Amino acid sequence: MDIKNFTSAINQIAEEKGIPAEKVMGTIEMAIAAAYKKDYGKKGQIIKAKLSPKTGQVKFWQVKQVVDQNMIYSEEELEKLKEKKEETEERKIRFNPEKHIMAEEAKKKNPKIKPGQDLETPLEVQEDYGRIAAQTAKQVILQRIREAEREVIFSEYKSKEGGIISGIVQRVEGRTVFLDIGKTLGILPREEQVPGEFYRPGQRLKVYIIKVEETSKGPVVFLSRAYPKIISKLFEIEVPEVSAGSVVIKSVAREAGSRSKIAVSSTVEGVDPIGSMVGQRGTRVTAVINELGGEKVDIIEWQEDPEKYIANSLSPAKVLEVKIMPKNKALVITPEDQLSLAIGKGGQNVRLAAKLTGWKIDVRPPEKAEEEKEEKKEKEKTKEKKKEPKKKKSTKKSK
Repeated sequence: MDIKNFTSAINQIAEEKGIPAEKVMGTIEMAIAAAYKKDYGKKGQIIKAKLSPKTGQVKFWQVKQVVDQNMIYSEEELEKLKEKKEETEERKIRFNPEKHIMAEEAKKKNPKIKPGQDLETPLEVQEDYGRIAAQTAKQVILQRIREAEREVIFSEYKSKEGGIISGIVQRVEGRTVFLDIGKTLGILPREEQVPGEFYRPGQRLKVYIIKVEETSKGPVVFLSRAYPKIISKLFEIEVPEVSAGSVVIKSVAREAGSRSKIAVSSTVEGVDPIGSMVGQRGTRVTAVINELGGEKVDIIEWQEDPEKYIANSLSPAKVLEVKIMPKNKALVITPEDQLSLAIGKGGQNVRLAAKLTGWKIDVRPPEKAEEEKEEKKEKEKTKEKKKEPKKKKSTKKSK
């Protein structure tokens, strides 16, 4: 065996599949052990092989679990189980001389060994394997490498959940888009696509990883272009102050493909949160808008005071007054000429402001607000009058 070529082949497989070289070596050792068992082992045996990459020599061991009387079923117990047709419990095992060894016997070979541990007995080295054994080894190697590859892909993309990744559109099947995201294909389902956005093969996109699931066919990576958090992740890439933590994104409200609102605040004195997000001559926000296909992005300053925060959220409209009402409602008074801007086309601006702040926002002009105030007062007076006890009529006749 040419050890130099063998070692380089292992390293090549590891590099191509993205699997650690130790895992590839372990896979080959398992395959050699399977081949040995096929030709020279017995049913039920556990064979372990160790391949030296330096010398190319292989050593074999038979592995047996050390057990005591408390760990195994007695003959009487097994007979009872057969009669009742019950299955064996996990706390006890059926003794198999090929898999198990009694503690007293094991201590003759290793005095320090304890029940529950494995005893390894060296086996005679065999170098001649039959065709079936070689085929078994090949199948084991292929299967194990596929499994290892799946594990690597799953763990890698699972760690990227909730993050952003760049992908290339590979194909479009119906309304589902498949993207090449590196080691695997990601799925962009219809409900996670931006309305009005078209996808073509070869197109490069930034996508949000929603979740990674393990299936019988391997790991499946679900992607999104419509998820609101994609905006905060894009700003993290473009704005160093966000990734450094001096500017914090407090809330995001989005209507994918149309408009978004993002609330930011500064944790460091002297840092302008809105200015940091916009960038010099709007370069940073423009980069995000371009990535989102021209979607409008409003950046507002987060405030702890709900009145100020709600007023800011209705930007670019100017607000005269914000009144906090019961049941998480807020009445916003705007100048007559700012009313349509505050509400937005189809109520979009006020709807996004409500999503961003978590308040139910009612926008009114000053005149209407005053009218409603007067109406409310009149209703309260009417209620009070109804509550007043009626005066009893005098029943006495006048003299």
